[in-house]
Amino acid sequence: MQRLYKAMMMVSMLLILMLAAQQGVFEHVTDSHWVAQFIAKHGSYALMMLLLAGALFTAVGGPRQIIAFVSGFALGGVYGGFFSTFAALLGCVLAFYVARLTIRSSLQRRFARRLHTFEALILHKTWLKVLMIRLLPIGNNLLTNLCAGATHVPVRGFLLGSFLGYLPQMFIFSFAGAGIGLSDHYQLGISIGLFILSSVIGAYLYRSRLGKQVDELENS
Repeated sequence: MQRLYKAMMMVSMLLILMLAAQQGVFEHVTDSHWVAQFIAKHGSYALMMLLLAGALFTAVGGPRQIIAFVSGFALGGVYGGFFSTFAALLGCVLAFYVARLTIRSSLQRRFARRLHTFEALILHKTWLKVLMIRLLPIGNNLLTNLCAGATHVPVRGFLLGSFLGYLPQMFIFSFAGAGIGLSDHYQLGISIGLFILSSVIGAYLYRSRLGKQVDELENS
């Protein structure tokens, strides 16, 4: 029964991805002008659809920075930043649970050593260590989500750390998109300022003890 459930879930996910690709969802969701026009025409319905499309895009490994840029272009720096962050977080949830509910055993067999190292690192103080992983310029968003889902990492801490870690970079790209879309040098300036601040924080974390542990995980 459990195998049937996993198989049905996998088939459902594949069908959704095929349908999304066939309808050009991923192409549209990365087109700033199309997104802006879609929101202007359909309002709240468009926002709901774009949130789901952005989540699916990031869940399969699409760069969340693109969603942030496009959202900023269409919604402005602040609203675009929060909107794209929630889309990325929802994509994180999707990838996490696909790994935990369907392919967990397969991942554990194939990547046992790496998963053990990952779990040992973030099992305690999960939110803080995941926050560092998201802030530091290392790793891969999709792989991090899948690794977390394949281990016993607590969901709440993982999602909290991911949300907080996503925020800086999403706002950087959102304000950049807003600055270009509105020809607003002020919003571009905010984006540059946030980038500098994020880089300073990232450099500080990278040199810390936890930063070295995270770096060892990346090189393991």
